[in-house]
Amino acid sequence: MFRPQIKVLDCTIRDGGLANDSFFALETVRAVYRACCEARIDYVELGYRNSREMLAPDEFGPWRFCEEDDLRKATEGVANYGTRIAIMQDAHKAKADDLLPKKDSVVDLVRVATYVKDIDKAIALENAARAKGYQTTINIMSISVESDWELDPALEQIEKETEVIACYVVDSFGALYSEQVDYFVTKYQRILKNKEVGVHFHNNQQLAFANTIEGIIRGANFTDCTVYGLGRAAGNCPTELLLGFLKNPKFNIRPILDCVAEAILPLQKEIEWGYMIPHMVTGILNQHPRAAMALLKSPSRDKYREFYDKMLELVE
Repeated sequence: MFRPQIKVLDCTIRDGGLANDSFFALETVRAVYRACCEARIDYVELGYRNSREMLAPDEFGPWRFCEEDDLRKATEGVANYGTRIAIMQDAHKAKADDLLPKKDSVVDLVRVATYVKDIDKAIALENAARAKGYQTTINIMSISVESDWELDPALEQIEKETEVIACYVVDSFGALYSEQVDYFVTKYQRILKNKEVGVHFHNNQQLAFANTIEGIIRGANFTDCTVYGLGRAAGNCPTELLLGFLKNPKFNIRPILDCVAEAILPLQKEIEWGYMIPHMVTGILNQHPRAAMALLKSPSRDKYREFYDKMLELVE
């Protein structure tokens, strides 16, 4: 499917950092950044810019904070071919003064992740980032558990009080099906008259790629992906699949294939991600993946039926 206005954002290091507390080696970050640049991907997100005052710094690696010196080490000497650098701020874990003015930073895009209940915090962060010269997006997490009577006013606020280049539908639990993707993308388009819609899906039910396609078909022009699907729990829409689908001649899939072989597959020795039954269970029950992640670290990791029954009790 060729539509030149579609933007691809690779968030391998940022979302993958949720699987290893952002403890990526610098060489891995450079490898992903280089591959995305050579593939002519539009944006590459290298982690979070969250506040050291609001998190325990010793518990996280450098890509949870993306200090300017670390970003420069990750990107210096790499030809970027127009690929822009993104970072993410959590509305409830970041402060406006965590950002330098754009003129002093290698960052181009600041994405603010938020729950609907924190929309005022998200808008304040977006306004501050934009005032410093950055492009911005707002990504509404856990969309599958939000009610219309709360979501609609939040979207109306984003329309009136921000100048984001896109607002994202984020399926944090990997619970959505194509009909729900249609519903949310259409809703966003109706309310956000002057902004693009973005999509970010998780693979609990092996639908991240399919739902990304559905979002594109319905007009979403900002798409998230990760190399080989690396991401928290079940992972994300794979970058290599998305590039293959888009049929845009500007993209070059070959560097991504090299990155999978040389930088991502070796991580499987230390990080576990991708489709697994516990992640499937939380996906079909529309639950946060933390329970599945905890199970997979326990001696009972293969007791799938027991886990399903226990999770079913929680939702009933």
